[in-house]
Amino acid sequence: MPDFTSLRTLAEQTAQHAYAPYSNLRVGAALRATSGAVYAGCNVENASYSIGGCAERAAIAAAVQAEGAAFRLAAIAVAAFSDTGTPLPVSPCGACRQALIEFGIEAGVSFRQPDGSWVEVDVDALLPYRFILPAQ
Repeated sequence: MPDFTSLRTLAEQTAQHAYAPYSNLRVGAALRATSGAVYAGCNVENASYSIGGCAERAAIAAAVQAEGAAFRLAAIAVAAFSDTGTPLPVSPCGACRQALIEFGIEAGVSFRQPDGSWVEVDVDALLPYRFILPAQ
């Protein structure tokens, strides 16, 4: 499993920049590409809820913008906080799990548990029955 220390710190810092006036849930994600580069993203909400964006997919978008289609995910850490700054146990949502699989089926994922500790799992364990587009 990769070293998540610096990714967790960056995810926590990035969460403080989230735009979350509706849920008051601030989420930050920091990822390391297989290239070694690090990218971060935060959630951005919208009054039309369905067009908001998750932190994980924002970090992936930053990585793809920088590295292009060659981007591959090595590791990602996700940190979430309440509006009062309390750390929350939040794992990647289903859509983000599918996006993570797309870029790194063997990537490591770290997020907080209800007791406040961090857990580390392979992204494949988060979504064992993922969508796979059949070859044409």
